Amino acid sequence: MSDTSITTIPDPVRASSVDNPADILGFAIEAMQQGGAALATLVEIRGGAARALGAHVAVASDGRFCGYVSGGCVEAAVTAEALQAIAQGRDRSVKFGEGSPFFDIALPCGGGITVAIHVLRDTAVLKQALRDLARRQSVALAYRPESQSLLRLEKVPLRSGRRDTEFVTVYRPVTRVLISGQTGEAEAVRRLAQASGYDVEVVAAHSVLPAEVVDAFTAVVFLHHDLDLEDDVMEKALASPAFYIGALGSTRTHRRRIDRLKSIGTPSETFERIKAPIGLFGPTRDSTSLALSVLADIAATRLGTFG
Repeated sequence: MSDTSITTIPDPVRASSVDNPADILGFAIEAMQQGGAALATLVEIRGGAARALGAHVAVASDGRFCGYVSGGCVEAAVTAEALQAIAQGRDRSVKFGEGSPFFDIALPCGGGITVAIHVLRDTAVLKQALRDLARRQSVALAYRPESQSLLRLEKVPLRSGRRDTEFVTVYRPVTRVLISGQTGEAEAVRRLAQASGYDVEVVAAHSVLPAEVVDAFTAVVFLHHDLDLEDDVMEKALASPAFYIGALGSTRTHRRRIDRLKSIGTPSETFERIKAPIGLFGPTRDSTSLALSVLADIAATRLGTFG
């Protein structure tokens, strides 16, 4: 009789509901160090989908997983496929929804997705990606199915997507929200921004902003009731690469703000960068509504800027 080894595949178990790419990559690194892991990536969308191209599910060899490639309807099936791939030591590509051989797994949106599953052989590329993100630098990783490899690219494209025979996933630093203001509204925005997982900085009036604090992934929020308190920080913000600059106040207040900026020699072409009155929806009468409006506006602007 010949010996036959039977590999037992564990059941998928969601370990975390995190949706931040850095957290998902960190989970994959830890899982790899503890016995084995795979990284599943959304590489094709047919029709509608709940997640964007490049979304991940990280899978540990013991069945734990985190991340999303859909609204939650196929992640267990993706994990089961990833566990098979880990056991066999070979990458695979799987379709779900429209065009899939799995008739019992449907996407509520009616569309279809393709997920590329890469069995991790080492974690060096993922660790470098996390170091880049920690330094608030964008990073791109290219998955090459023919060589079953994951490589870091020097040039970062605008968005995730297929490029020739490889799929490129783009990672960008978490949104930083820099708040200038000591009002109740400022405190409400700070609390909600932190609860949303943003990197939050609160600066005092007339502060000198270090250049490295305000980068292209920073939203600067002015929540003063006295225009005198925002002049210095506003001038620095307008000269920065911040993707969002918003300020509290009515249309009349904003006209006064522009007059003040003109009087100190601020270039006129920069004024259109200021979102005032601040927020996504109309006037609010309480700090909680204002905070929701401001954070929604920041999120919408970032999505429109970076995808």
